[in-house]
Amino acid sequence: MDYFNIITILVLLAAAFGYINVRFLKLPNTIGLMFITIVFTLVIFVISYFDSTLLDAERYIITQIDFKAVLLDIMLSFLLFAGALHTNFQQLKVQRWPVLVFSTFGVLVSTFLVGVSVYFLLQLLGLQVDFIYCLLFGALISPTDPIAVLGILKKAGVPKKLEAKIVGESLFNDGVGVVVFLTIFQIALLGTGEVETFDVFKLFGQEVIGGILLGGILGWITYRLMKSINDYDIEVIITLAAVMGGTLLAHHWHLSAPLAMVTAGLIVGNDTVRNASMSEITETYVDKFWELIDILLNTILFVLIGMEMLVLTFKMDYIIAGLIAIPIILICRYLSLLLPINIFKKKLDFVPKTNLIMTWGGLRGGISIALALGLTDAMQRDLFLVITYVVVVFSILVQGLTVEGLVKRFKED
Repeated sequence: MDYFNIITILVLLAAAFGYINVRFLKLPNTIGLMFITIVFTLVIFVISYFDSTLLDAERYIITQIDFKAVLLDIMLSFLLFAGALHTNFQQLKVQRWPVLVFSTFGVLVSTFLVGVSVYFLLQLLGLQVDFIYCLLFGALISPTDPIAVLGILKKAGVPKKLEAKIVGESLFNDGVGVVVFLTIFQIALLGTGEVETFDVFKLFGQEVIGGILLGGILGWITYRLMKSINDYDIEVIITLAAVMGGTLLAHHWHLSAPLAMVTAGLIVGNDTVRNASMSEITETYVDKFWELIDILLNTILFVLIGMEMLVLTFKMDYIIAGLIAIPIILICRYLSLLLPINIFKKKLDFVPKTNLIMTWGGLRGGISIALALGLTDAMQRDLFLVITYVVVVFSILVQGLTVEGLVKRFKED
């Protein structure tokens, strides 16, 4: 089966599940699609006891897809650019300092807290895992997923200044989180004696700062090109070329493609740049094009997340560890946000219960699963993949469905 056939099947499933969700369930797309896919896969499991044809076909499809490469190297750039393009730049500018601290200091603190907590949890469950691998799990589970967050928060009625914090943090912290993960991954792979402190700072600086600089340059070039012409067809293609070309350059120069695309998207989507470079019809076409890309890739992504359960090694102690890890990770996120919120809350007039809403609204998604899939067998890949999957499913289905009610409750208070 070639890639065209696989993509066609995924799009057909996404369209069918999307229709069922909109027509009957009426859940947010990210939640509905993943829920339907998981139910679909469980039904196939049951049918396989009588005839394994469907299960074999689904398992074949999922084994032919390198989820980590597809999401981190391809889909993520498009999704982050689309998300940043439609982000309120003025609100984000006001909230830039807390967003910066949340997405750097917050990720690092959460990584350490989760790593330590999970290490002792696994010891209590009789699972002997090296501390460095638990720290690696902390790095992959700490970033909130902008893909999951963006779609759900729009329907939750979160106050604009709080939405800017959560969305801004999720746009940037996945890029930072990937760099932290890669750094710890190298230490775990080579050993602490083989990795110099300078190398760690060099990698972090190159990936993060280099990615942001590349995104800034791409955004400026895109703006100048769009300003010099008035043809909405070509201008849409220019934005597409910026994302695709920028992603290639980021990978070639070992820079953070996610951070580059977020930066470029924020620049191109900025109201000042829009007014100076786009006619009204161009703005409409650019927005609609990227909204369609966003919806299409989101539907495929969450169908894939639901199907990824086929690659899991289900053991009872793994599942128990995943269920206990859910409150631990939420507590660690709450604690990692305490200091930044206390520093900025008076100056920026934070809404009541900001920490609680940011903790519950900070969803995990495909990025965490993709990173977990990148672990080696020696790093307890099967164990951490099951824990990650349990946390992600809870995050999207439970937190995603209840965050709107949480926001409304505190609005009334």
